[in-house]
Amino acid sequence: MEKWKIHNPSGSRRVVVTKELPGLLWIERLIGADCRVEVCTSTEVLSVEEIKAAIGDRCDAVLGQLTEDWSDALFSALKASGGTAYSNVAVGYNNVDVEAATGRGIPVGNTPGVLTETTAQMAVALTFAAARRIGEAERFLRSGKYKGWLMTLFLGELLWRKTIGIIGAGRIGAAYARMMVEGHKMNLVYYDIHPNKALEDDIAAYSDFLKSRGQAPVSCRRAGSVEELLAEADCVSVHTVLDEATHHLINAERLALMKENAVLVNTSRGPVIDEAALVAHCRKHSNFRAGLDVFENEPDLAPGLSELENVVIAPHIASATRWTREGMATLAASNVAGLLLEYPVWNRPDILPFLEKIPPKAAPSIINADALNLPLYEDPDQQ
Repeated sequence: MEKWKIHNPSGSRRVVVTKELPGLLWIERLIGADCRVEVCTSTEVLSVEEIKAAIGDRCDAVLGQLTEDWSDALFSALKASGGTAYSNVAVGYNNVDVEAATGRGIPVGNTPGVLTETTAQMAVALTFAAARRIGEAERFLRSGKYKGWLMTLFLGELLWRKTIGIIGAGRIGAAYARMMVEGHKMNLVYYDIHPNKALEDDIAAYSDFLKSRGQAPVSCRRAGSVEELLAEADCVSVHTVLDEATHHLINAERLALMKENAVLVNTSRGPVIDEAALVAHCRKHSNFRAGLDVFENEPDLAPGLSELENVVIAPHIASATRWTREGMATLAASNVAGLLLEYPVWNRPDILPFLEKIPPKAAPSIINADALNLPLYEDPDQQ
């Protein structure tokens, strides 16, 4: 049963927070907006009915989680209680019916700009944990099976100067690509519906640098199809959004196109991969490796997945650094505080000013700001 912790009980505005969040700045941000902050301390995912009960008859705003189903049922309840703001404590919002929120006149916030390097770093960690068989080796050692050094013990894959493939060349995918190319001299092939010229230019400049130092260059090109990328890459990392077009993007047919000893990494959204197909593929191809931080039916895993030695699994922790998670909490709170204080919406790519003690007087990231015709921030120094 859920339990609640209350901050600033005398606040004139009531904000419900469906999970405990790290750090203190986010609480200060809401208290600064004269909010009574009610935080659910349970680690269980709240159901729609439980969130409705928490909203009650009077609620000004909610900070929710990506594990919750924010459909019209909840936005209707929030609107009926007098609510005027919602923020997902996540950059993604597949769990949110933004159209329903817009129809109810409720702005929806998210938390971009603080997850990029952290999530890309986790993808790198999973890549090498899978390629170098770290999970298998650790389990072998901890079970007391290690009896001494052997030439044939846990032979993995050397990714140096191989080809890295990324599906989705947005901020996180591009950051991961740069880490792999610049750190490990890999050639890059990427697939995205839009070309990423900045990424291509960066890799070209890095290649010129290598040549100036007498080293072999690296290359970058945009693949014409997912199939082309899968067949060519030694390692594939998925960084796409989840929608109808990307659901089960990696299926049995596409897995069959990959190299026998390829590595597949996913830190985006679980349903992008057909998990049952992946289990079958990994069982059949023992030299194939996978590193997963997200799963199709979280927190449940597909039958057999946890038993596979050639799969590294982590419990959705790609953004789990203190700086990032505290930043996410602060941005979500800033979205709500800004909206409740009737501030305009921030319209600049740099979100970091909101992590300072004194932030801009704006709501940092509102997904449906245009649809709701919300006013945009104007720099007072340029007025």
